[in-house]
Amino acid sequence: MFQRFRVLQGTIAGLALWIGAVASVSAQPAVIVNPNSQAQLFRVALQRFAERSADPRAGRAERFRRDIGDALEFSSFFQLIDAAAYLAPVETASLEKPNWVCADWTQISGDVFVEGELAAAPGGGLSATFHVWDTASCKAVLRKRYRQSAGASLESIAKRIADDIVLAFIGVRGVASTEIAYVSDRSGQQEIWVMDADGGHARAATKNRSLNNFPGWSPSGDAILYTSYRHRNRPHVFQVTRGGGRPPGLLLPQSFAQYQQYRAVYHPSGRTVAAVLTVNGNQEIFRFDLGGGYRRLTNNRAIEVSPTWSPDGSKIAFVSDRTGAPQIYVMSSDGSNVQRLTYTGTYNTSPAWSPDGAWIVYETRIGGQMDLWLLDPASGASSPLVQHPRGDEGPTWAPNSRLIAFSSTRRGRADIYVSDLSGQRLMRVTEAAGNNKAPAWGPFPR
Repeated sequence: MFQRFRVLQGTIAGLALWIGAVASVSAQPAVIVNPNSQAQLFRVALQRFAERSADPRAGRAERFRRDIGDALEFSSFFQLIDAAAYLAPVETASLEKPNWVCADWTQISGDVFVEGELAAAPGGGLSATFHVWDTASCKAVLRKRYRQSAGASLESIAKRIADDIVLAFIGVRGVASTEIAYVSDRSGQQEIWVMDADGGHARAATKNRSLNNFPGWSPSGDAILYTSYRHRNRPHVFQVTRGGGRPPGLLLPQSFAQYQQYRAVYHPSGRTVAAVLTVNGNQEIFRFDLGGGYRRLTNNRAIEVSPTWSPDGSKIAFVSDRTGAPQIYVMSSDGSNVQRLTYTGTYNTSPAWSPDGAWIVYETRIGGQMDLWLLDPASGASSPLVQHPRGDEGPTWAPNSRLIAFSSTRRGRADIYVSDLSGQRLMRVTEAAGNNKAPAWGPFPR
């Protein structure tokens, strides 16, 4: 998979995936330096899993090894050791009688050692059993087995394994098995698309041949909100669903169909949305309870847009030009206690609150282009994250708060990129297929 996207620096329908896992173990603030800029990089020795199935297909184990390795490197915390440097066999001999020597891996500066087996699973398919070792202590940190079910691919299991390894060493789950929704015109129309987080398996989520924009996920991952002109050629909020958990179609009550609806975002509970509607020529933010009822949160002559919820749902950050130019503000979820957050920069927009609550990433205009900055919502201090003369826009957080996706025209057409929090390691995950923008990173799979 990793070869499908470039590393710079060195239909929702049809997605039937279920994998069962069995585990055994107000003054102007100062600009700050991003404390996440020096993350540890773990070196991984990853053996090819031994094939124990009755149908060992040529190259399958090696492809599985490569998929795990690509997913680990996608996390930005791991680096694969070339198998040519191994002092021990490239393939696992046996998990029942492990005979690995810790020094074989520490001598090649390995921090992590992974071994495993592929075997036939009851009822068909395969199971993947793996052990993960911390070479510094020579102790196992993870033993686990995944069973492949109907419709699941081995690549999806490889990504789950990699995400587990990230959790074992970093303390937060990896995101290789997550998805990103985005806007693409590759079909000739501006539709909503979904892809794996690393750019693989791209498929159309809408095919209405209208103008579609601003995708956003439900917390459970069973629905995507988006804005479309498909109804009366005016912007309305729709949702597309999977799994049968939510009804597709128009989201907001019919009584609000007369208003232009520009965007909506789910509350972390999934029972409420914040939406931007045009009222008397002004864009204002409303809160809608999906079981019934609503509340207008902003009401003044300024433009109020781009709501983003805090992880606990108690606050909303948003953009307002009430001081003459767009700036980032925050308010309580009932619209009270409005405070300005950004003072650095004269044009700040598109805030996105990190899932762990530590940061808000936003766009700021510098020298004619848009760059991405990080903002500490507690202190209001900010620091640059990604800067480029062509400009970077539409940031969105991975669910583990360790990566950010955004769109950029640095190569001409708009593409989706992923960055770690140092802003130095960038990965382009779309390429050579129209313009791709407005990414929305989905939740962890359930």
